[in-house]
Amino acid sequence: MPRVLIIEDDRAVRDGVRLALRRQGHEVAAAATGEDGLEQLRSFRPDAVVLDLMLPGMSGLEVCRRIRAHDQVPIIMATARGDDTDIVVGLEAGADDYVVKPVRARILDARIRAVLRRVGGTADDQGTPRTEHHGDLVIDRAGLTVTHQGRPVALGPSELRLLLTLSASAGQVFSRQQLLEAVWEHNYHGDARLVDACVKRLRSKIGESPGSPRYVHTVRGFGYRFGPR
Repeated sequence: MPRVLIIEDDRAVRDGVRLALRRQGHEVAAAATGEDGLEQLRSFRPDAVVLDLMLPGMSGLEVCRRIRAHDQVPIIMATARGDDTDIVVGLEAGADDYVVKPVRARILDARIRAVLRRVGGTADDQGTPRTEHHGDLVIDRAGLTVTHQGRPVALGPSELRLLLTLSASAGQVFSRQQLLEAVWEHNYHGDARLVDACVKRLRSKIGESPGSPRYVHTVRGFGYRFGPR
């Protein structure tokens, strides 16, 4: 049974989401503030966090940053406004996905289950070696671990799934829509911000130079490809 922590200050919304997710088969804990949410993160140990950006006191963005400082638990942020700036900043702070409130329970449930599947990496159906060496970057597909220059790299579930997807077909160019479907399982005309923010976080963690990336390359007007220079 997936364990979900909801951090939401609106009591009616919090209670409604908690009840709906329980009906979908989740074990749920809830917090009204960021401070309480961080405490429950340690005691409840959720499999995923649903985090409201508009919290009193400590903001949702700060909560996201603090979680990411020590934990790679999947985070789905919720925003009432759907504001582009808020969404991009939240994604760059480390959120794996987002929903715009009000959100239907089945949609939120689907997003939670999709992000949990990312923790398991990607299916290796192309005969890809289980351990790959790409210059200073080593990807262990069996252990779902990544090292750069011999040091472990802590990747969130979306970052890991993105890297596994791209590196499994090195040299192949993936459109943003293809990556949305492969990584986030969004099969509608998707949101490129998810892909671009995740690429930015991934590059930062594997030591990429913003102006001259070594592993994840932008193909202007289309998407991304993987291949060390």
